[in-house]
Amino acid sequence: MLHDDAGATPGTPAPSAAEAAYTATKTAILDGDFPAGSMLSEGDVATRLGISRTPVREAFLRLQVEGWLRLYPKRGALVVPPEPGEARDVLEARLLVETSGVRAASGSQERTDELAEAMRRRLEEQQGAHTTDDLAAFAEHDLAFHRAIVEAGGNTLLLGFQDSLADHERRMSTRSLWRRKDSSQLVLAQHAGLIEAVERRDPLLFEQRLREHLSTVHRRLLET
Repeated sequence: MLHDDAGATPGTPAPSAAEAAYTATKTAILDGDFPAGSMLSEGDVATRLGISRTPVREAFLRLQVEGWLRLYPKRGALVVPPEPGEARDVLEARLLVETSGVRAASGSQERTDELAEAMRRRLEEQQGAHTTDDLAAFAEHDLAFHRAIVEAGGNTLLLGFQDSLADHERRMSTRSLWRRKDSSQLVLAQHAGLIEAVERRDPLLFEQRLREHLSTVHRRLLET
């Protein structure tokens, strides 16, 4: 059940009911609690969240614009299934966006050092999650690792695109994400290789290693 202060931290305004409904519904879609192809009703979701139907209706409209829902008057909302080939498209787009970030950062030693340090911090956090078998934290640190690469490019539009790609990948892989121990170990090793390519200021090497990374670990996760 949602409350007025859901998601708020001390000293920050509480989200509106519509914003809270949007966040909760989208999270349920991405995590598979609302499976692809299922029908949702405003009333059921409002009851689940403990709020009125009006903010849920606003959330549904926003999620339709983003492509997660398709609304049918008097029938409800369909959770839109992934398109055929979407997993392949997501990984190919990630290759382009992340390599672009490394090329931009490689233009100066200072930016290269900053990116490498950011990646090392994320890798250390991911190694800690691996040690404690915290699968959810491992996945979150993986997203942060790759987001840092795009962020280093300084292009806010590409960073927003990266976040959208991460949402699609999360929805397609959430039920199997990092369940295989050999997958998480391989991720750590390949992430270390990506850091090395950045430190060498070699975007071509980075692209080659990222392609291998996405075509092995991530494609396997998405197709599990």
